[in-house]
Amino acid sequence: MPTCPRTLPFLLTISVLAGCAVGPDYNPPETVLSARFLGQEGVEEREGQDKANLQAWWTAFDDPMLARFVVLAVEQNLDIVQAATRLAQSRASLRQADAALLPSANVNAQAAKVYQSVETPLGQVLSVTPGFDRSGSAFEANLGASWEIDVFGGLRRGREAARAEYVASEAGVVATRLAVAAQTADVYVMIRGLQARITIAEQQAETRRELLDTIKFQYEKGVAAELQVNQAEGALAQVEAQIPALEAGLESAMNALDVLLGAQPGTYRTEVSQVAPIPAAPGLAQTGTPAEMIRRRPDLILAEQRLVAANARIGMAISEYYPKFSLGALLGSATTLSSGNLFSSDASQAQGVLGLRWRLFDFDRVEAQIAAARGQEAEALAAYRIAVLRATDEVENAFSALVKREAQVDILARGESSLARARENSLAAYESGVVSLIEVLNADANLLQISDTKAQAQTETARAAIASFRALGGGWDAPHPSTARTNLVNDLIRSMHSEYSKTESLD
Repeated sequence: MPTCPRTLPFLLTISVLAGCAVGPDYNPPETVLSARFLGQEGVEEREGQDKANLQAWWTAFDDPMLARFVVLAVEQNLDIVQAATRLAQSRASLRQADAALLPSANVNAQAAKVYQSVETPLGQVLSVTPGFDRSGSAFEANLGASWEIDVFGGLRRGREAARAEYVASEAGVVATRLAVAAQTADVYVMIRGLQARITIAEQQAETRRELLDTIKFQYEKGVAAELQVNQAEGALAQVEAQIPALEAGLESAMNALDVLLGAQPGTYRTEVSQVAPIPAAPGLAQTGTPAEMIRRRPDLILAEQRLVAANARIGMAISEYYPKFSLGALLGSATTLSSGNLFSSDASQAQGVLGLRWRLFDFDRVEAQIAAARGQEAEALAAYRIAVLRATDEVENAFSALVKREAQVDILARGESSLARARENSLAAYESGVVSLIEVLNADANLLQISDTKAQAQTETARAAIASFRALGGGWDAPHPSTARTNLVNDLIRSMHSEYSKTESLD
């Protein structure tokens, strides 16, 4: 169809000036949040700890090996590599959506050399034609161009959805990195806690061996009864039986640490096998508010961007109600060897086309697509709201665990000191013949139990601190949502660890 001189400028004007697109514009969902976390006051009242900022919280544990393993995990973890490759795929989809708004062009060219036999029916007819040449060459070159004019904004909504998915992938990379950093610190603390419990059990076993040797000596002298020897041997076996189970847990934790570091199990075992204290839980320099947490946590940014994409896809579906206009053009030339130069030949061709595509009798399917898109948007909205609630729940639980576990450690420390003195007194009384062996064994059992429980409480306190940093989205300073949201991942990654070359090369 030839293009009308008046129609073409009109369509071009519409495509350039159309600032709106069909479908709903995105509005951030309203989320009702309290001004402060319920456990915020208790966390802020903690005294005597170094205060950790959220950007590099792992350094506040004052454990160089913990900090080193976190950095190695961020550099080497394979889950992060997967997230980075998903980001690259999302970037490609965004480029395709951007390209859909631009004109496209293609060049077609061909050259042919032909030979016509006179034995064929066509050759027999042509052979009687004066000047018939059985051999010949033909050349053709064409330049084509096409452009879909996005009058009603369907393509722009598609680009909006692709851009939101790209930002979601960016936030996904950072969310994965923060999760890996927290998991690495958590497993490291568990290793130190298990080592402390094994040390306590081994010390108790050594104490009971010494007691057993004393009782055996007394039995040989006829001072102690065989029953006392059996009791001491049984008590020793109870303590020794705990050690293999703790060692199995320790080996599993060491293997988990190696996997987080992207290495074969056993790679870092020698390094981490050197017993070290359980890292003390630092304080929090700032906890922020629930509203700040929403802007900081990359998993919540990811959930919101998926909501943005779902909202844009409603507009893509609605645009199918309206006609699609396109412009096409073709310019080419064809010639044979005998007719002269390809580009000076009279066998040229030119064409201009105004295209129209309209699903005029397909509105039922369009309505179904719109309904599906609205359903996906409602699902994404529910997912975002659930994510916000769960994030708040994680913060509150982590704060509560941190404060309560720390109080438990203080109580257990006082109890351990009292039971240690009680054990010394009971042993002295037994050696003096004042009390029976049962009193000494009970004192040993009580001391072992409270020392082991204290080590577990110290471990859980440090893990609660890690959970608090993770729940708050610690590891980066998020920009305000109104600023350059498409640059989100660059800011997040730089603040998390600027030397992660693999992700930066994808960016």
